[in-house]
Amino acid sequence: MGSFERQLERLVKGTALAVPQSHNRKSGFSRCGTLYNRRMAIPSRTAKPGTYFITTATHNRRRLFQVESNAALLLETIDHYRAGYLLHAYVVMPDHLHLLLTPTDITLERSMQLIKGGFSHRLASKLPVWQRGFTDHRIRDVADYEIRHNYIHRNPVAAGLSATPETYSFSSANSKLRLDEYLSG
Repeated sequence: MGSFERQLERLVKGTALAVPQSHNRKSGFSRCGTLYNRRMAIPSRTAKPGTYFITTATHNRRRLFQVESNAALLLETIDHYRAGYLLHAYVVMPDHLHLLLTPTDITLERSMQLIKGGFSHRLASKLPVWQRGFTDHRIRDVADYEIRHNYIHRNPVAAGLSATPETYSFSSANSKLRLDEYLSG
């Protein structure tokens, strides 16, 4: 068994891992001794169950969803992959997307991969569609949920896209998709 395999075995067993300074990013370890994904510079997230407020933006904030057919296609994609998560609220803005969702059978990362990748595949654009990654905020309690839910619904009004949340076509305030009930706890 080589040095790398012994270090990996110690990591898996939960013991402290001392990585020599000679190991670099090509070896699969950072200088501090943590494993990372070699294909992406974005560190992997820990998979904690719960409800999340998600924000993801289009590449270079291109106003891709200003075209109604693109926004409708994104909603179809979100609905298509519903088996893996509960959808509580959403808004499709011209250059970004907000979601309140609870992963059920798959991880949060996989949920977003399906939504973003599925939409990109269906759109078949030759240009990049999404910025890498997404931001997430884990919902702590009912009050936190209500704050994020209201933010999602007020976002089109604050951006001057509609007079009321209910008149914006691509929001759960005027839902075209079935929404799931939030179960706190």
